[in-house]
Amino acid sequence: MNTSLASPKALASYTTRTYDRAQRAFQCCPFYLDLFRAMAQASVPLPTIAGAGGVKQGFCGQVLTENRVERELMWLIQVGLLRREVDGQGITDSFRLTPLAKQILDQYPGEQRQFPAPSPWNRLQNQLARWLTPLATLLGRG
Repeated sequence: MNTSLASPKALASYTTRTYDRAQRAFQCCPFYLDLFRAMAQASVPLPTIAGAGGVKQGFCGQVLTENRVERELMWLIQVGLLRREVDGQGITDSFRLTPLAKQILDQYPGEQRQFPAPSPWNRLQNQLARWLTPLATLLGRG
């Protein structure tokens, strides 16, 4: 059953499977839409998201450690929703949205604060993908 909010434009650029996986990852992450709206405008440094500052800025609902924030952001990179910023000296600690993420973000009105809650099945699918992706990469299937 395809329950994504994919528009025909989005599906023209990405497969339904890719779009649905990305949508699930957004819904299952601990971050609020305000973080991704900020990333759509400019890169956001990891320390700005972690700790009490992340809650104060409306990026998440609870205080998250830098380690947890980085793990969550790295998963969103693997799914194709984020990219790390690069400067003249290499990779930075800042993140931006990819075109896929922007297409998904466009589905949500500006006043909406959070993604819709994922179903238990979507949570399970997302968690299995997070566990199995490193294994598939090791086996040469990723």
